[in-house]
Amino acid sequence: MSDRVRVYDLARELGLENRELMDLLEAEGVEVRSHASSLEPDIADLVREHVIAERRDAEADGRQLEETLAELGAAAPKAEEETESGDEEETVEGELHLKAPITVRDLAEGLGRKPNELIGELMTMNIFAMITQVLDVELVERICEKYGVKFIRERREKAKAKEPVQKAKEKGKVTKSGGEGAKGAGLQARSPVVAFLGHVDHGKTSLQDYIRKTRVAAGEAGGITQHIGASVIETEDGHHITCLDTPGHEAFTTMRARGANATDIAVLVVAADDGVMPQTIEAINHVKAAKVPFVVAMNKMDLPGANPDKVMLGLQQQGITPEDWGGDVGVCPVSAVTGEGIDGLLERILLEAEMLELRADPNGELEALIIEAQLESGMGATANVLVRNGTLHSGDTILCGPYFGRVKALVDSQGQRVKEAGPSTPVKVLGLSGVPEAGATLVRCSSDREAKARAAEAEQEQRVGDLETKKVVDLEGLFDMFKEQNRNELNVVVKADVQGSLEAIAESIRKIKSDKISTNVIHGAVGEVTDNDVTLAAASEAIIIGFNVRAMPKVNRLAKQHGVEIRLYSVIYELLEQLQEALRGRLRPEVRETPLGAAEIIQVFNVSKTGKICGCSVTGGLVRVGASARVHRENELIYNGKVASLRRFKDDVREVRSGLECGIRLDNFEDFEVGDRIEIFEITELRPEL
Repeated sequence: MSDRVRVYDLARELGLENRELMDLLEAEGVEVRSHASSLEPDIADLVREHVIAERRDAEADGRQLEETLAELGAAAPKAEEETESGDEEETVEGELHLKAPITVRDLAEGLGRKPNELIGELMTMNIFAMITQVLDVELVERICEKYGVKFIRERREKAKAKEPVQKAKEKGKVTKSGGEGAKGAGLQARSPVVAFLGHVDHGKTSLQDYIRKTRVAAGEAGGITQHIGASVIETEDGHHITCLDTPGHEAFTTMRARGANATDIAVLVVAADDGVMPQTIEAINHVKAAKVPFVVAMNKMDLPGANPDKVMLGLQQQGITPEDWGGDVGVCPVSAVTGEGIDGLLERILLEAEMLELRADPNGELEALIIEAQLESGMGATANVLVRNGTLHSGDTILCGPYFGRVKALVDSQGQRVKEAGPSTPVKVLGLSGVPEAGATLVRCSSDREAKARAAEAEQEQRVGDLETKKVVDLEGLFDMFKEQNRNELNVVVKADVQGSLEAIAESIRKIKSDKISTNVIHGAVGEVTDNDVTLAAASEAIIIGFNVRAMPKVNRLAKQHGVEIRLYSVIYELLEQLQEALRGRLRPEVRETPLGAAEIIQVFNVSKTGKICGCSVTGGLVRVGASARVHRENELIYNGKVASLRRFKDDVREVRSGLECGIRLDNFEDFEVGDRIEIFEITELRPEL
């Protein structure tokens, strides 16, 4: 029996888009989580038969239509032309155009050979195929080369029945990283934006250098490549990928903390000889917290000490299951020295992008993101921006926070001046009145006057904000915020002195779960609390818990600046107990009413010093000072409060039991009438359980 088949491999074989195949599988009742899911061989065969039958039906319908037109005398000249052009395609042009899936019969007909002749040819290649068997595109190319024919694969047209569904899906769709301007009918596919993250010296920069076919340092020194914080890569098949030149996961998360999640896909670079290292784990947790899909680039495969299994095991231990081990995370073996596997990595990035269905409207409202900004000699304030939606033109009036201006020039990553930049395009912008922060949003204004007014407003807001002390996001503050957002999850960053303590604490925190509230350890590591921990906590609305570790004054200042609470402990049970108490404090206590008694008003007295007192007969249970009371008149509730005092004859008493008479004064209520009924009860707040 053959091996299981990945969804994306089967889609490529059949000439379908991944999403189209997933829709087909769903319609047939086959559940798949993603394009990386694997299918049983028999399921894959059924899908092949279904698609082939669908295509043959379409071809048969086309032939029948042609024959009908020919009978009417309308298609005869066209049929002759097609016959002649078909011969020319095989003999003169030397090209064979076929739509996938391609069977042995299809290929034999296209090559002008008999099927059994082609089957014999396949046998010489140790391939035993039937006439209806589907052939891989690569195999078709090899066979065509043998016959001196260039194979051109044509895209299979989508079924017409699915067109309304696809249109319905795209209607009103907003780009993954775009804003309001991305709405509308002008949505088009855009290039993915990718960030390379990983441990130091694992080859992030050298890998990007090889892909770009240039050295960043050499390029800058020679004045060839402008460093604009991002670069655009063009693959062999004409697709584009935008790479952010972030120095690491710290910058990645810092931008996210400012509300700018510019990255569509992350590439986690892991050295095949080192495996998963501490900074690799940090990068993994930062990417997970950002909820960004990622691909693993297993670099340095050219080294003698390369150990792929070590990398796979390390990933598995961090909760990442590679595809080869039955998971859905792509791991691409590569070498930044030899170029091994680079094409496969780029193909996988484009595959992930296809599943994200990235869209933007080039004609929509402009939205661009500041990657870096600086003052440059001879140019003034310059900003490296990434256009997310719309198109930025030279001469546009732009606004970014308290800064504004006209675009004097746009410079691309090759140092060339361009007139415009569309979605997913990085450019350097000249013309702003100041240097904005990384992560800020740049927009277009209709006039200089509007830009100046909005910039002044933003400057005033910023000045007021600087004077205000940012409220520390402690547990209570977080819970209030969660209540507003309807959330019941607490994110935690854990730092400990040794690995054993870290694992024990993280596991204990994860076990503090219930249907009401849950905790999520987004990052755990050994060592003191660092700036990176604070940045991650700020971006993820988390608290930091440290066990037997320190937080230096500089880190504490940064935490206060970002509004992050750091809690340090030296006893594990104290740490867990306080966290549980805080979580219980997030839950509303359960309120329980216990009936105590009832009374009926038989007379009302006016007392000059204390006001009205009702003379009552206790008809059941007891009446107690401080107990809760409800007054009913003709089955209508007219009062809900407490018993202020009780009198029995001339004495103040604490309680009066059934069968006795007494005077009752209620708190803030004197509108008594004879015949009113008083219900006496006690309220108990129960400690909530997690």
